[in-house]
Amino acid sequence: MTFKAEYIWIDGTEPTAKLRSKTKILAAGAELPIWGFDGSSTNQAKGHASDRVLKPVFSCPDPVRGGEGDVLVLCEVLNTDMTPHESNTRAELAEVAERFAAQEPIFGIEQEYTFFKDGRPLGFPAAGGFPAPQGGYYCGVGVDEIHGRDVVEAHLDNCLAAGLGISGINAEVMPGQWEFQVGPLSPLEVADQLWVARWLLYRTAEDFGVSATLEPKPVKGDWNGAGAHTNFSTRAMRESYPAIITACESLGEGSKPMDHVKNYGAGIDDRLTGLHETAPWNEYSYGVSDRGASVRIPWQVEQDGKGYIEDRRPNANVDPYLVTRLIVDTCCTALEKAGQV
Repeated sequence: MTFKAEYIWIDGTEPTAKLRSKTKILAAGAELPIWGFDGSSTNQAKGHASDRVLKPVFSCPDPVRGGEGDVLVLCEVLNTDMTPHESNTRAELAEVAERFAAQEPIFGIEQEYTFFKDGRPLGFPAAGGFPAPQGGYYCGVGVDEIHGRDVVEAHLDNCLAAGLGISGINAEVMPGQWEFQVGPLSPLEVADQLWVARWLLYRTAEDFGVSATLEPKPVKGDWNGAGAHTNFSTRAMRESYPAIITACESLGEGSKPMDHVKNYGAGIDDRLTGLHETAPWNEYSYGVSDRGASVRIPWQVEQDGKGYIEDRRPNANVDPYLVTRLIVDTCCTALEKAGQV
């Protein structure tokens, strides 16, 4: 008896990494071994020294194949001396997450994406031009306003069958644009599972003949971009409002706004314009119930005096290992200095 293991990894493509995968056949009951690949074909090596190592870090049932024992295997990329490859952003997150583990940081990430077919977003006229202006598409219902629901439902079922921490879905503001949420989970868990959920999104969409893109501004002009709003809290934030304010203030101190934004996904200046529910990319602000701020404090958090914050700046194409590392490092350092742990 055998099972299929789909080894998934993040490549070295810049400025936005891509997902890669290949299949290994293993004997029933076998442990998941390290494996290798040709890094010269994934922007992770030169041809004269092309071997790179795949180290399994997370696995779950494979809902696409659905066979007994079939699994999806997310991997870190290592050099042949078993050190993290320069494209491996997970390794640095692991160190930061461990350093601040006592503060119990958790995340929920809202992954927006856009379906395309034949070079245009689903719902855009085949003959060219544009659909009706934005207004009725967000959380809408009916064929005039909703496009791609069959793919979305199949993706949701696949994520649930894989055991991922998916907490919801909804149609977004632009036609053909959707969102799924992962979390609340710890930093490594949310980032690992978001990458696997992205892989499942692309793989599910294959079967419907459409593509899913994380392009942050899929259509220029008066159309919403696509983000990955990142919700964050620590134990102290979940217990007191002053800790909420400390976290918000820390994200705006000194060089922190630019340190974060430059790692929040390629093309961020096209999306963060100050319009379409965004703050300008080069300005930092926070506010209660303010979707035009860089960081939003939900109204109920202010009312309850505890809870979480939402960093609205990350692009849909952000690396979740980067955004979680930066937020944990910045906020938890400030909370520690303030004695709010």
